[in-house]
Amino acid sequence: MRHRYLFPPLAIPFVFLFLLLLLLFFTLLSEVVTAAFHKLGLPLPVAYSLFLFSLVGSFINIPIAEERSYVPVIRVREVRFFGITYPVPYFDWAEQKVVIAINVGGALVPLSLVTYEVVRLSQLGAYSVLLRMAVAVGVAALVSNIVARPVPGVGIALPTLVPPLIAVSLAVLIGGEYRPLIAYASGTMGVLIGADLMNWGKIKNLGAQMVSIGGAGTFDGIFLAGIIAVLLV
Repeated sequence: MRHRYLFPPLAIPFVFLFLLLLLLFFTLLSEVVTAAFHKLGLPLPVAYSLFLFSLVGSFINIPIAEERSYVPVIRVREVRFFGITYPVPYFDWAEQKVVIAINVGGALVPLSLVTYEVVRLSQLGAYSVLLRMAVAVGVAALVSNIVARPVPGVGIALPTLVPPLIAVSLAVLIGGEYRPLIAYASGTMGVLIGADLMNWGKIKNLGAQMVSIGGAGTFDGIFLAGIIAVLLV
């Protein structure tokens, strides 16, 4: 006797509903992110392109370095006692290759945008704005380094809402008329520097075969920090 566990008349409407909700969520997300980039003074086509690059680029990691580490492993040796063989587990150390990569959506896109703004402000002679941006990024990096936690087998992780809240606070305090830019720069670069780069020495000892700068545990913080910070400001 065969039993049927799928009921197409009931399943199909739910599938269509799920796809519709997914489309609405993607549309809303694209509008919010594009509006945030537009607040930075970017044209709408460029803002929408950056949103797509950030989203698609989150799946792309470019290897930039390779480290060697030793990780604990459990091995088994055989011990014979009165003619009987017993398996005895013991701890040993094995060499492992750790590939360090940089995430396109979580690192290269915000880094490119902030670099563009730095060059533009330098050409305008707005050195006071650059100084405030540097201070904000430094403070955000210090806070991110404090709250970031190495996660064995994954990489560096940090609470998602901490970076945007810090970025908004810094932008309100010292941003002036450049608050959106200060918020975005401190929210993204602060996480990259404080959570990823300042923990470079710990990365190779986490037991992960690949660690991504701006990806894995920090992508959400970087992506949301820039967007939420700009919108809140």
